[in-house]
Amino acid sequence: MAYYGECIETVIEQLDKFKPKKDSPEQFLEAASTCLQTLSPQKQAFILEVLSGCLEYRKLLTIVVDAFYMRDGQLCLWSDYNLFQVICYLATFQLEELGFQLFCNIVKSQPADKMHKFLRFFFNPLNLCSWIKDEWSLVYETVHVKENWTDPLMRWQPEVQELIDQLERVLTNQLPLSKTKAKVTEPKQFNLTVPRPRAIPVPEPVPVVAKPRPVPRTTYQFPKEKQVLEMTKRCNRRKAEELLLRANLGEMRCAMPREAPAQGSKKVLRLQSPPRICKTVQLLFCRPNDDIPIKLNTAAILREGALYQRQVEKELQRVDKLVDGARDFSEFLEWQRKMQAKDHQEQQAASDCRRLQGKLSHEEAILARQRLLQENKQKADRKKDEVAVPADGQADTAMCGETPPGGEVHEGAGGAGDGGAQEHPGGTDEAPEGPTAGSSPLDPQVQEVREESQELLQRRAQEAREEQTRRCELISQLRALETQPTHKGKLVDLTQIPGYGLEGEMSIVELRERLARLKEAHKREEEEKRDQIIQGKRAKSQELQNTLEQISLCRSAMGRSAALRTIWKQLQESDTIPKHFGVHLLKKDIVLHNHSTMT
Repeated sequence: MAYYGECIETVIEQLDKFKPKKDSPEQFLEAASTCLQTLSPQKQAFILEVLSGCLEYRKLLTIVVDAFYMRDGQLCLWSDYNLFQVICYLATFQLEELGFQLFCNIVKSQPADKMHKFLRFFFNPLNLCSWIKDEWSLVYETVHVKENWTDPLMRWQPEVQELIDQLERVLTNQLPLSKTKAKVTEPKQFNLTVPRPRAIPVPEPVPVVAKPRPVPRTTYQFPKEKQVLEMTKRCNRRKAEELLLRANLGEMRCAMPREAPAQGSKKVLRLQSPPRICKTVQLLFCRPNDDIPIKLNTAAILREGALYQRQVEKELQRVDKLVDGARDFSEFLEWQRKMQAKDHQEQQAASDCRRLQGKLSHEEAILARQRLLQENKQKADRKKDEVAVPADGQADTAMCGETPPGGEVHEGAGGAGDGGAQEHPGGTDEAPEGPTAGSSPLDPQVQEVREESQELLQRRAQEAREEQTRRCELISQLRALETQPTHKGKLVDLTQIPGYGLEGEMSIVELRERLARLKEAHKREEEEKRDQIIQGKRAKSQELQNTLEQISLCRSAMGRSAALRTIWKQLQESDTIPKHFGVHLLKKDIVLHNHSTMT
C-alpha cells in the first residue's frame, strides 16, 4: 500500500506543476520522464501511464470533480483536486487492467474519509446514468461513452459499493488515540567527587610582530600650496604697509596754510614748514613668486570672456556714436540740474507764500471772532437796560389759555346675510344586458389543426435527427483528425521564404544578412558619434584657448589704460595744486585788504 501511495503522490505532484494555458502535454510528459529517471522502471512506467491518461482525458475528469466539489465535496480542500482526478481516472479507464484488488489497495492507501465521499458520489447510479453520461456525451459519442465507460462502471458498482461500506466501517470504528500517562522520572543518587584543583594555564608566547613603517613626515606638515598662499599674503601686506608709509611721508605738502600776520605788519606771508617725519630705513622684502598660475574652470573662463566681450562691444558702440556726431550729455545734465533747482526754489517760494497766507487768514479770523463777541456783549447789555421794569406790571399782563371741547365718536354695526345650498339627486345608471351566445367547434376544423400540428412535429423531429447525424459526422471527423499521426521533425530550408503572404517576408539567411549589416551600420554610427564627440571636445578646447588669449589681451590693455589714467591724474594734480593754492592766497589778500579798508 505504501508503494502505491508513493506513486499516487508523485502523480499528484506532477499534475500540480502542469499549467494548461502555458504547457503542452507532450513537452510536459517529456520533462516529467526526465525527472523520474531515478525511480525504478515499473514505478516510472506506472506513473507515466497514469499521468498521460489524466492529461488526455482531462476534460472528462474535470466535469466529474467539479460537480463533486459543487455537491458533496463542499468541505473538501482544493489542494486534493488532482487526487480526485487520479482516482476518477483509475476507476473509469484502468479498473479492468489493474484489477479490483489492486484498485482497493490504491484507494486504501489514501485518506479514508475523502475516498468514501468521492466513491459514493461517483458510483451513485443516479449520477452515472443521468448527468455524467450526458456531459460526457457532449465531448465524445454517446454510444462510445455508454459501451466503454458507463456500462463497465455500472458492472463494477456492487463491488465498489462493498468497498465504500468497508471505508464507512473504518470511519465509524476509528477510535481516538488514548493519552498514555507520562512516566515520572525517578532521580538517582550519585556520589559527589572532590574537584581537582584548577591548573595554572601556561602563558601563551608573545607573537613577534613586524616593525611597523614610520609615519611619513609630511603628515604633520602643512601643504606646500598653503605655505605659498601664506607667503603671498604676508608679502602683499608688507607692500601695502610700504605704500602707506610713502603716502604719509608725502602727505599734503602743497596744501599747508600760511601763518596769519599780525595787524599793521608788512611782512610777507611765509608758508608753514611741513611737519618733519623721520625717514625710516628702506625695508627689504623678499619678492614672492608671482608666476604661480591661477587655474580657472570652463565656467569662469566663459564668464570672464563674455564680460570682456560686452565691454568691447559697449566701447565700440560708444566710438561709433561719437563718430556719427554724438555729443557728451554733461552740458545737458548740468542744464537739467539747474532747471530742476530753479523749479524747486519756485515751488518752495509758492509753498511759503501759501503757508503765510493761511497763517494771515487764520489771524484775521481770530480778530473777527473777537470783534463779533464784543458787539454781542454790548447788544445784550443794552437789552437788559431796556427790559428792566417793575415786577407788578409783568404779573398783570400774563396770558391765559383755553382748551376746545372734545368730539363724539360714532360707531356703526352692519348685518350679515345667510345663504343656502341646494343639492340635486343623482340619476341611476343602467347597464344593458347582452345575450351570451355559445358556439360549438366543428369536427373538420379540429381534424385539420391536428394534422398540421403532427406534420410540424414530424418535420421538427426530422430536422433534429439530421442535425444530430451532422454533429456525429463532424465529431467522427474531428476524432479521425486527432488520431492521425503527426510528424514532429521537420526539415527546414534556411534559404526558403515562408510564403504566408505577409509584407516583407524573407528567409532566415536573408534575415541574418540584414542583421549583420544593421550591426555594421550601428557600429559605424557609433564610431562617427565618437569622432564627432572628439572633434567637439577639440573645438571646445580651442575656443577656450582663444578665450584665454582674448582675456589676457584685455587684461593687459586694461592694465595699460589704468596706468595711463594714473599718470594723467598725477599730471593733472601737479598742474592744479599750485593754481588752487594761488587762488587761496588771492582770496586771503582780498579779505585782508577789505578788512584794512573797513578799519
